[in-house]
Amino acid sequence: MNAFEVLGLKSGADRQTVHQAYRALVKTCHPDLFEDPEQRKIAQQKLIELNRAYEEAYKLAGDGQTGPVYHTVPLDQALAIAEKLIDQQRFETALLQLGRAEFKDDRWFFVEGKIMLGMKQYATAHQALREAIRLNPDNREYRALALEAALLIKKHQKLPYRVADWAEKTFNFRKKHTL
Repeated sequence: MNAFEVLGLKSGADRQTVHQAYRALVKTCHPDLFEDPEQRKIAQQKLIELNRAYEEAYKLAGDGQTGPVYHTVPLDQALAIAEKLIDQQRFETALLQLGRAEFKDDRWFFVEGKIMLGMKQYATAHQALREAIRLNPDNREYRALALEAALLIKKHQKLPYRVADWAEKTFNFRKKHTL
């Protein structure tokens, strides 16, 4: 599906229509609306898809403007903000801030990999880190973290770790909502 279709619009919609559709859809799938960890995970993926579709549709919107989307930030700024949020273990917010970057380079994919590791989405982290390595094959830090992600994928496929992951998600969910 193209960006306009993801937002439920026809190609060629203007920027105001794109923005309104995006805002309406975000209100229906924001992860904070869901208590179930699995539903939150699905909502997070949907929100990421919506954010990417919004960026693309807004850039392509037919109102004659060709400049960058109003809320993009320079890559270095997006990386710095995302790194601070990673340090605070605010991974979802870090991912949203990283998505505001004007463009993606090897550093962007490396930080995305770190975020995904923090979110325990090891396969997605590994994929992002492989892209960072493709763009900068001589970076040992990228290779080391990609190896760590690959090992975590393998480790968490084993039954004891799957049970532990399930228990951790359940416990953390209950802990958040009982305080």
